[in-house]
Amino acid sequence: MSATAFAPASVGNVAVGFDVLGLSVHAIGDRVTARRIDEPGVRIAAINGVVRDLPLDAEKNTAGMAVLSIIRDQQLKHGVELIIEKGIPLGSGLGGSAASAVAAVVAANALLSQPLDKLALLKHAMKGEEVASGSAHVDNIAPSLFGGLVLTVGIDNPNVKQIPLPANVRCVLVHPHMILSTREARKILKPTVSLSDVIWQTANLAGFLTGCFTGDLRLIGESLEDVIIEPQRRVLIPGFDAVKHAAKDAGALGCSISGAGPTVFAWLPVASAERARDGMVAAFKAHGLGSDAWISPLEPNGARLID
Repeated sequence: MSATAFAPASVGNVAVGFDVLGLSVHAIGDRVTARRIDEPGVRIAAINGVVRDLPLDAEKNTAGMAVLSIIRDQQLKHGVELIIEKGIPLGSGLGGSAASAVAAVVAANALLSQPLDKLALLKHAMKGEEVASGSAHVDNIAPSLFGGLVLTVGIDNPNVKQIPLPANVRCVLVHPHMILSTREARKILKPTVSLSDVIWQTANLAGFLTGCFTGDLRLIGESLEDVIIEPQRRVLIPGFDAVKHAAKDAGALGCSISGAGPTVFAWLPVASAERARDGMVAAFKAHGLGSDAWISPLEPNGARLID
């Protein structure tokens, strides 16, 4: 008995919602096949795709730990074998560790006689994410699992809400060929911020969410600006200012760092997406970095079984 699930990549923070907002992007993602075995625990049989040198020890692997969490919580007598196919580059800021954990719990859930609901799966996937990032946060897990633009409030008892997506908008993603770990990107952050920046960022978050609920692209464009995290992390990404300028010059509603980086994302009207992608890629190239780029529709769909 086996099942295979696909979990999409994700944009964590979405500029204005540090650790609480996330967006699923289906241009790329991870696949995990789960097979029921008699041996207790989790056995990782293979890791394929764009990343292969990940731990085979389940407790050190995001997908493995997430499924172990299910097994322990449900007190299962059998075990699960996993085959992981990575479609998301390592240290890309596209929620690769979260996608593996999410795909694994969705696939493993299909093997249960009484499947768990999504909120329960979210909590188990969080156990896997902790392995990679060192802390429990859901801004990548929640959108990868639930789909679309997702607001998550709380850790122990998370409240997950899908936010309406504006029509005729695309998300452009440009991933420079470099690795930036979440741990490294978090270390650079200051422990305190000024009150004026908190007020500014709060206004931007409120404006962005209101713009999404009302379909007001002008308000989204005025609000999709990170004044707290991006100014600190931009120095970790060569050419970031030029890349952002290229996106804005093409008509982007907003452009910022995806998660911990180094991927940069932008929201644009459909007609401007290709121009922005090409300009962003050229800007990275001018700073000595090749890159991969995708244009993803804004879709409210999360992880799914594919076999």
